[in-house]
Amino acid sequence: MPLPPPPPLPLLLLALGAARAGALEIQRRFPSPTPTNNFALDGAAGTVYLAAVNRLYQLSGANLSLEAEAAVGPVADSPLCHAPQLPQASCEHPRRLTDNYNKILQLDPGQGLVVACGSIYQGLCQLRRRGNISAVAVRFPPAAPPAAPVAVFPSMLNVAANHANASTVGLLLPPAAGARGSRLLVGATYTGFGSAFFPRNRSLEDHRFENTPEVAIRALDARGDPARLFTFDLNPSDDNVLKIKQGAKERHRLGFVRAFLHPPGARPYAYLALNSEARAGDKDGPARSLLARICLPRGAGGDAEKLTESYVQLGLQCAAGARRGDLYGRLVSAFPARERLFAVFERPRGGGAPAPAAPAAPAALCAFRFADVQAAVRRARAACFVEPAPDVVAVLDSVVQGTGPACERKRSIQLQPEQLDCGAAHLQHPLSILQPLKASPVFQAPGLTSVAVASVNNYTAVFLGTVNGRLLKLSLNESMQVVSSRVVTVAYGEPVHHIMQFDPVDPGYLYLMTSHQMVRVKVAVCEAYSTCGDCVGAADAYCGWCTLETRCTLQQDCANSSQPYFWISASEGPGRCPAMTVLPAEIDVHQEYTGMILQISGSLPSLIGMEVTCGYGDDIRTVARVPGPAYYGHQIAYCNLLPRERFPPFPSHQDHVMVAISVMVNGRNIVTANFSIYDCSRIGQVYPHTACTSCLSAQWPCFWCTQQHTCVSNQSRCEASPNPTSPQDCPQILPLSLAPVPTGGSQDILVPLANAGFFHGAALECSFGLEESFETLWVNESAVRCNHVVLHTAQKSQVFPLSLQLKGRPSRFLDSPDPITVAVYNCAMGSPDCSQCLGREDLGHLCVWTDSCRLRGPQHLQPGTCPAPEIRAIEPLSGPLDGGTLLTIRGRNLGRRLSDVVHRVWVGSVACELLADRYTVSEEIVCATGPAPGPFSDVVTVNVSKEGKSRERFSYVLPLVHSLEPAAGPKAGGTRITIHGSDLHVGSELQVLLNDTEPCTELVRTDTSIACTVPGGALPAPVPVCVRFERRGCVRGNLTFSYMQNPVITAISPRRSPVSGGRTITVAGERFHMVQNVSMAVNHIGREPTLCKVLNSTLITCPSPGALSNASAPVDFFINGRVYADEAAMAEELLDPGEAQRGSRFHLDYLPDPQFSTAKREKWIRHHPGEPLTLVIHKEQDSLGLESHEYRVKIGQVACDIQIVSDRVIHCSVNESLGTAEGQLPITIRVGNFNQTIATLQLGGSETAIVVSIVICSVLLLLSVVALFVFCTKSRRAERYWQKTLLQMEEMESQIREEIRKGFAELQTDMTDLTKELNRSQGIPFLEYKHFVTRTFFPKCSSLYEERYVLPSQTLNSQGNSPVQETHPLLGEWNIPENCRPNMEEGISLFSSLLNNKHFLIIFVHALEQQKDFAVRDRCSLASLLTIALHGKLEYYTSIMKELLVDLIDASAAKNPKLMLRRTESVVEKMLTNWMSICMYSCLRETVGEPFFLLLCAIKQQINKGSIDAITGKARYTLNEEWLLRENIEAKPRNLNVSFQGCGMDSLSVRAMDTDTLTQVKEKILEAFCKNVPYSQWPRAEDVDLEWFASSTQSYILRDLDDTSVVEDGRKKLNTLAHYKIPEGASLAMSLTDKKDNTLGRVKDLDTEKYFHLVLPTDELAEPKKSHRQSHRKKVLPEIYLTRLLSTKGTLQKFLDDLFKAILSIREDKPPLAVKYFFDFLEEQAEKRGISDPDTLHIWKTNSLPLRFWVNILKNPQFVFDIEKTDHIDACLSVIAQAFIDACSISDLQLGKDSPTNKLLYAKEIPEYRKIVQRYYKQIQDMTPLSEQEMNAHLAEESRKYQNEFNTNVAMAEIYKYAKRYRPQIMMALEANPTARRTQLQHKFEQVVALMENNIYECYSEA
Repeated sequence: MPLPPPPPLPLLLLALGAARAGALEIQRRFPSPTPTNNFALDGAAGTVYLAAVNRLYQLSGANLSLEAEAAVGPVADSPLCHAPQLPQASCEHPRRLTDNYNKILQLDPGQGLVVACGSIYQGLCQLRRRGNISAVAVRFPPAAPPAAPVAVFPSMLNVAANHANASTVGLLLPPAAGARGSRLLVGATYTGFGSAFFPRNRSLEDHRFENTPEVAIRALDARGDPARLFTFDLNPSDDNVLKIKQGAKERHRLGFVRAFLHPPGARPYAYLALNSEARAGDKDGPARSLLARICLPRGAGGDAEKLTESYVQLGLQCAAGARRGDLYGRLVSAFPARERLFAVFERPRGGGAPAPAAPAAPAALCAFRFADVQAAVRRARAACFVEPAPDVVAVLDSVVQGTGPACERKRSIQLQPEQLDCGAAHLQHPLSILQPLKASPVFQAPGLTSVAVASVNNYTAVFLGTVNGRLLKLSLNESMQVVSSRVVTVAYGEPVHHIMQFDPVDPGYLYLMTSHQMVRVKVAVCEAYSTCGDCVGAADAYCGWCTLETRCTLQQDCANSSQPYFWISASEGPGRCPAMTVLPAEIDVHQEYTGMILQISGSLPSLIGMEVTCGYGDDIRTVARVPGPAYYGHQIAYCNLLPRERFPPFPSHQDHVMVAISVMVNGRNIVTANFSIYDCSRIGQVYPHTACTSCLSAQWPCFWCTQQHTCVSNQSRCEASPNPTSPQDCPQILPLSLAPVPTGGSQDILVPLANAGFFHGAALECSFGLEESFETLWVNESAVRCNHVVLHTAQKSQVFPLSLQLKGRPSRFLDSPDPITVAVYNCAMGSPDCSQCLGREDLGHLCVWTDSCRLRGPQHLQPGTCPAPEIRAIEPLSGPLDGGTLLTIRGRNLGRRLSDVVHRVWVGSVACELLADRYTVSEEIVCATGPAPGPFSDVVTVNVSKEGKSRERFSYVLPLVHSLEPAAGPKAGGTRITIHGSDLHVGSELQVLLNDTEPCTELVRTDTSIACTVPGGALPAPVPVCVRFERRGCVRGNLTFSYMQNPVITAISPRRSPVSGGRTITVAGERFHMVQNVSMAVNHIGREPTLCKVLNSTLITCPSPGALSNASAPVDFFINGRVYADEAAMAEELLDPGEAQRGSRFHLDYLPDPQFSTAKREKWIRHHPGEPLTLVIHKEQDSLGLESHEYRVKIGQVACDIQIVSDRVIHCSVNESLGTAEGQLPITIRVGNFNQTIATLQLGGSETAIVVSIVICSVLLLLSVVALFVFCTKSRRAERYWQKTLLQMEEMESQIREEIRKGFAELQTDMTDLTKELNRSQGIPFLEYKHFVTRTFFPKCSSLYEERYVLPSQTLNSQGNSPVQETHPLLGEWNIPENCRPNMEEGISLFSSLLNNKHFLIIFVHALEQQKDFAVRDRCSLASLLTIALHGKLEYYTSIMKELLVDLIDASAAKNPKLMLRRTESVVEKMLTNWMSICMYSCLRETVGEPFFLLLCAIKQQINKGSIDAITGKARYTLNEEWLLRENIEAKPRNLNVSFQGCGMDSLSVRAMDTDTLTQVKEKILEAFCKNVPYSQWPRAEDVDLEWFASSTQSYILRDLDDTSVVEDGRKKLNTLAHYKIPEGASLAMSLTDKKDNTLGRVKDLDTEKYFHLVLPTDELAEPKKSHRQSHRKKVLPEIYLTRLLSTKGTLQKFLDDLFKAILSIREDKPPLAVKYFFDFLEEQAEKRGISDPDTLHIWKTNSLPLRFWVNILKNPQFVFDIEKTDHIDACLSVIAQAFIDACSISDLQLGKDSPTNKLLYAKEIPEYRKIVQRYYKQIQDMTPLSEQEMNAHLAEESRKYQNEFNTNVAMAEIYKYAKRYRPQIMMALEANPTARRTQLQHKFEQVVALMENNIYECYSEA
């Protein structure tokens, strides 16, 4: 039976516009940083599994809190390659970092699995663990042992679609009878060759056609044979798939929407809802919506149906009418209900992708009966096999597994019901039903995206998601008609995913996804309705009235709701709400009542046996009784009336009071009614002038007592006089009309009466509401006379009411139903001229004019005449020729009455038609001018027996219009247009109409222009503009105004503001060129709106309004005076107009104002004029993210230039002079509207300068005297010193001989000891490649991350190990907000493609290098960032480097070619350094690393063998003269037994020197224990305590400084082992401590005047009293200790030779290809330029490799190893590096006795080293030349080895900052280059800037 047509949507929603609040409630949200894809519900475990791009989440079902997550992408992948899990799979196509879009997320509770299939690796599936999504439950493909390999085929891996936009649906099927495991039904869009998803212009190789059918059932037995996982379920395998033939793919492009089982139970069918597109790749091609049905295999054996045998599909057609435009052609979402399939369809738009602001596509909801589907399937199979009917059904011949092209009759076979339902192997299959199943829309609205349905309380509750993030709830009755609708915003602007599911445990909650959120929605919030009528009348399927709890609830929330009458559902209607009638309903206050009878009706359970009372409010209750059971839904209750003393008081001027009574059950009001308490006696008080008539016409049973003159409720209380029974019988005054009387005049008034017989003869008084009353005489029974009535007034006229009252009884009046009034006038008032005075005659006022208005006397029989009219002003002074101008004439004596001036007003000879309703006697005439034959000017005349003329002239003119501007504006209206013309000021009324109907408002006009505000337009189109005067025809001009699409606001940034406001908010969007004015307002907490400024068509800046509090608030923009509304939201206003306005898209977070202070928080700062001033301002931490340009610092009125801004500190300086008469200047800092004075600057005066000058001169004079005295003393002392020196020479010679002898002995023994020590070391702590690159590329050259990565973190964790070094930004995630990510990724991608254009990149680099402010550090930074960005394309990077080098060589060849590459001053020189670092890394690690590390260990061991001064760092053994300890310190070794729980060992014997400080001892112990652990994981010396166990009972904590420290010559000496007298073999224990010992760290920062270790400073003048021994020691010539340099050199010589040989040798198995390639390139360039000097070529090679790479490595071993590089080791390495530089040089060394020892030390070895260098260069030259292909292959291999190590997006974003900074210069360079112009590079660069400009800075800073 067809459904009845639904009512029109607008009428429906107007009828249902009742309360919408509270119908739905967002209970919980979970935001996803990446777009969401799928979700699955685990009802038993209360878990939600959410799949998003690259992420899987496990959430708790109740509150959506995160329980577990797993990262599943991005990965290196290519759609043209097999999955890498496939054994022996190789691929020639490059794999790129690819995001993983989830395609299938299915729960398998039986096996404890979550099946997750993604788009990567050809649609590979993972079997993850139920309950812990982060764990893989079953690894697939299985990692089988070699002995039992598992055969894995591509068809087992290619499960889902491998493209982000290709559809896939999955459905877990229960195990077949007798089978073990589950099965997985998969429908996947074809993405292979020929589809829109296949990569174009690439390989023809297609891995999809053979391996990924459109529909398949796959095995999912995780406990069975792993080789069967994901195989097609039946054998042969191709029989359980449905695959479209290759040639038919284009005609049958399937897009899958949903897979589901129906009906629920033992034998369900599997359904697939899908769309079939006619043309592949054409989104807007005609689509067919299909429903396919598959019978599930029933058993594990041969009786199982194959997929294609039962497969049958039929079309679903949702159409509102028979026309083509009425069809909703594309299926969007489907949801199976009990009997119907509900589906959302949309009508696709033409013309490609919709514009960003385009309204949502029209959509509709249709419902199809499953019974109709079943009947259509059976009918189709019968029509195919019993009685073939070609127009009913057809065989799908496009399917590979099909049986044949056509149906054929099976004569000998009787089809069974099972075969009619599911087909059979001998019947043709699969089938397609040709006639679609049709349905009319149940509901239509734009932008519907999803549907979920529930059957509740005789209603069908339908939930619809929309493209703009809203959720709509419809309640449908049994006829499928909408009876109510509600809407809630889930996530504004985020489309709702097409799948929604109810909570399996509690269907009162609905789960849904938007593009970036998972949301749990409560389906109904019934408590929003407070009354039964509202609750049931809302027609919400879920809500009903809980009668005994008197609240609106879900049925399960109401006690006993399953029993009748306890819960009223919406389907029962408001008529079933409990109601009550009170008997009696009216109670006389003077009567006694025993009780009340309450008749209760409606749906209410029997009250017998319940605790029932009656309530009257204010906690007043009485007893209630229920005598019997309910009778046909009615119940009776008896209730005691509330006590009389508790009656409520009567309101004033009211004769009754309403009282509410309620029946209360268990203390709760369940039903309420009202009754009245009345008092008849109050009627006379309330209505004193109509007491009788009001009494007898009251709604209560009241009676009038005439004699008592009172109203009573009991007639027996009246005396026996005749009393009236109706209002007409009451004694009363009859109505009478009286003529006006002059003030002060006396008159008698005859008053007619009715029914006054009872009062005849009684004394009455005539009252006019005044204090004075007048005597009354009875004329007869029906009339009285008021005698000598005299009334006065000071007004022009005053009305007095007349009433009769009993004399002496002022409160008793005769009734006056229609009161008699007396009008009294005063001629002297209100008539300033003759016409007004005489015109009062029409009002009955007898006045006469004699210089003034007076009462007419007996001598004035006639009123007389008035002077001629006097016209004082006319307005306007001109009008159009067509007439119609409303001419206003003001003056005096302009007629006594209207008839005097009708047809008597003229403009020249043209009549002016009077407007009667606008005439004011004597003073003003308004008339409409008539048409004139032509322009003229004349006076206005008024003729009233005499003629009056105006002094001004009225002109008839012809107004003209020429043009208008602007000619276009947004269709929202508000554009202010100006119409230009002439004589536009004329006339009284002007109209400007658009489209002939809509008025232009706020008109302002002059003689030549009209300005007005245009109204809104319906459509973007041009409309005519009509200028109309006096509502006549349009003035000719052919003016047109074009309505355009409205401006669109896409984003605002920043989204935070200080509460004071004033921060510049940048508004981005489109079509701002039409905006004339714009303002910004903040709802709820905002102060005054602010005016904004339009910068260009895409940018607006607004100062943020101030706010009342710190909160997040929605923001509104008013564009051209109209509130901005998102057009997409306006399209949904039909759903809920209020909701569309409430849901503001933009919010602003208000935070507290920033707080500032000076660095030391002082309030006064002194400053001397003329000196430079720099302020350091401290800023409290905030979350505003302010940029430096947002701060304004002023000193007085002088701006302070801000130079440095960090999170906590602002530096600014003032360059101009600060001068003021006051001497004090306030220092203020301003952020937006916030202004704070942080201190006062006090300027010093000239008096201070004079005083300072005098003091300085005095000090200089004193110093001169002292210097003279010292000189004389020195001369005498020098002579004595010479004598002492001669005596000491002999002792010095002895010491020298002893020192040389010791040095020789050490030289012979140290080499052997050192070799033994090094052999015990294990492992070389190489840094990973990525850390080597970041440290090499960004040493201290780059300004990007200089402070963030140079040194590893030294913070200890709880185990005493230091964590690994801080991650370099280029190695981590690209931290930007998700709302900015899409635009930024697109912009970065476009910029990346530009950088991969060689022309652009070279122009880009040259343009930047030409800028003077592009410093060397910027060049280094850019080069390193380019290296990172192009690391994956080293061959391209090399070509760029070579081209830039050619330019550099050209520039150097013209000057001095030998200087080329000597320094790193250009981008290409740094690029060469980086290139060498990448290419030589393998050589460094495999060949040079070991000898280099051994040399470092040897240096450290040799230094530690002797004494080292802890403060100066000087040592007995060193290679550097500056670090030589020039003292003969006797040091003895101590072997210590140390225990320490760390680094994997418990106790060791450690060798130390007795001169070592305790920190030095700790460092040696740590090195002994942790020598096999990387240095970054060592504890630090200050983190450990050292304890010496002197005996079994005594122990000491050893420290560098303590109370026992010795003081010598005023300096404190650091404690040593000798100081503590620690013996050989002493037992020590080292342990971690929470309290760090930072003593030594503090001592290093102090000067040597207070502390020392081994040696005292040599200052003879400061220490004249030293002992002879100390003085003698200091006089020994320090040069004698230089021999120790030779000792150290000799010890290390072997290790140094090994290192140099490793660097300068060539391994046959791994020749240095990059060196060969680059040296050949240099030789080629030299040859091209005719450079034949071999020295020049040698210098080039040396500068490019040894000096550029090896010297850098030699000086910085921390670039290669995870070790500590101390200052002393650094000094030694400088000597070695210098020797290496000298070895590579070709100039002869000129050395002598005065040469530095650093050069002299290796002078002997340099010639030998030079030979090795030259031999190395020769070997390189003799190598076989490399072709470009060989080098590119080598570079590609290097790129591949370290792919994905760096985040190139971060590097690209940093490069872009340089592009933005020098954008104009780059544009000029691009425009100047012909190739760039030809390829439009400048246009592409502008695209990048336009895309990035509003995102990168705010997002990057926000990140």
